[in-house]
Amino acid sequence: MTGEVNVRELRRVLKTKLRVPKDTITTIEELLRDQTIVPKPKKQLALKIRDPEDAWVLASAVDGGADLLVTGDRDLLDIASQAPLRIVDPRSCWEALRQRRRWKRE
Repeated sequence: MTGEVNVRELRRVLKTKLRVPKDTITTIEELLRDQTIVPKPKKQLALKIRDPEDAWVLASAVDGGADLLVTGDRDLLDIASQAPLRIVDPRSCWEALRQRRRWKRE
């Protein structure tokens, strides 16, 4: 699953920063929209996160009932110990999946 806020941010980055062709962006977005897309939550969580946009990403994951948030974003990784779900970087996720670890908070 992903959040509507993630899809919008991805579209913006692909278009403005990476200058991906419009038809490629459309294809990517269509593939994502075949999956579960969590609408933008009504409110953010009561956690202090440096980037306000990242607060919406976390709120979307929580609203969507995610067990795990995989991100390379330092602002989210820095608050992982305070979050209501596990937040890991992509390498940690990959290693855990390889070892078939469960994603329960410890």
